[in-house]
Amino acid sequence: MAETKRRILLCEDDRFLRKAAEARLRQHGFTVLAAVDGEESLRLARDEVPDLVLLDLIMPKMQGFEVLRRLKADALTAAIPVVVLSNLGQERDMQQAKELGAVAYFIKADLSLEDLVRQVEAVLAKT
Repeated sequence: MAETKRRILLCEDDRFLRKAAEARLRQHGFTVLAAVDGEESLRLARDEVPDLVLLDLIMPKMQGFEVLRRLKADALTAAIPVVVLSNLGQERDMQQAKELGAVAYFIKADLSLEDLVRQVEAVLAKT
């Protein structure tokens, strides 16, 4: 039986970064669903129930913290691991994301696409 591809929901409003991350994750065998705003992120998470969510915090329509709060409050999506990818580097932002249930928090500027793939694989290996 063929191994099913792990599905990643990438929630990122920056088109360039979204396309680059999507391409790199696909090269490594992941199925990637992309959302460009907070509302679409929530809808796709509920409709598709991905294996992992990569979540930006600053997005149109609904901020990432609220998306994270709602994902963890919904029985359908509560168990999905959420990795925050943000340019918000304040300790309080990282702390808030962890308190809301994020399994990891990375600063976009400090993370290469290869690092991103490694982090995704590491988080999925624990699930």
